[in-house]
Amino acid sequence: MRIETVDPTEPTAWWSTTDLDGFLARAEGFLHSEPALHTVLLSVTETLRERGLRVYGDGVPLFGTYADADGAVRGAFLRTPPHRVALGPVVPGAAEALARQFAEVHPDLPGVASERGTAEAFAEAWAKRTGASVALGMRQRLYRLGTLTPPDPAPPGRARVATAADRDLLARWYEEFGRAAGERPAMAPHAWADSRIAYGGVILWETPDGTPVAMAGATRRVAGQVRVAPVYTPADLRGRGYGGAATAAVTRAALDAGAAEVLLFTDLANPTSNRLYQRLGYRPVGDFAQWDFTATATP
Repeated sequence: MRIETVDPTEPTAWWSTTDLDGFLARAEGFLHSEPALHTVLLSVTETLRERGLRVYGDGVPLFGTYADADGAVRGAFLRTPPHRVALGPVVPGAAEALARQFAEVHPDLPGVASERGTAEAFAEAWAKRTGASVALGMRQRLYRLGTLTPPDPAPPGRARVATAADRDLLARWYEEFGRAAGERPAMAPHAWADSRIAYGGVILWETPDGTPVAMAGATRRVAGQVRVAPVYTPADLRGRGYGGAATAAVTRAALDAGAAEVLLFTDLANPTSNRLYQRLGYRPVGDFAQWDFTATATP
């Protein structure tokens, strides 16, 4: 572990470590203070703690916090190679400082994901520092459940928790979901399926004859919250209400298990899903963005 400052005249600093427990000891209280805004960092660190540090890839994860002049934590990030850095909301100067720091030691960084303004500040600083080209990728909106309003009428069929017998189906649908979203899967498909099956983290909607037609996943509960992800219906089965029914079912399961709040992200380029989740009772919290760095950086 080490204390790092990008500019010695700045009274604040980014601190980084590869020690998950050390990071959580330093950052957990801050992350729990605003769990919705830090839902990705909370869910990823929980998965790393449960499934091991290499569950998202072969590289060593990196974690960090941003402190003010009094030493209070005001920001946090994590990166699980080979994926983008996931950065909690911070002031623009902190995002820019972290981009400069990453450019020096991780010039192969493929991108950043964060609250919209934070992500933009990081991407602009990255382009200026490295000369690499940057491109806005997926624009997302974070929603929080208000009052659950299940679809009425629901499509024919029922919800059930996915089991080990569904492992291959979950892996295939997880991979198809990533392709449809234009995203590299965060985990190997079967590893993801095993992770979710271990705690009942996927609800399947099946037709009356027992055929699964949609899935809705949910993260482990951490800091009182659960995030619904992913929701997937095969292309030839869409438009029949299966995805909405599965989402309502997984949301109800999270509430029944004690979640204080239930969250989900949507792709702002998909107006259908945004309307659906609002009909189910989800309300906007804020906008997020992913930026991709599309050329080799030269610090």
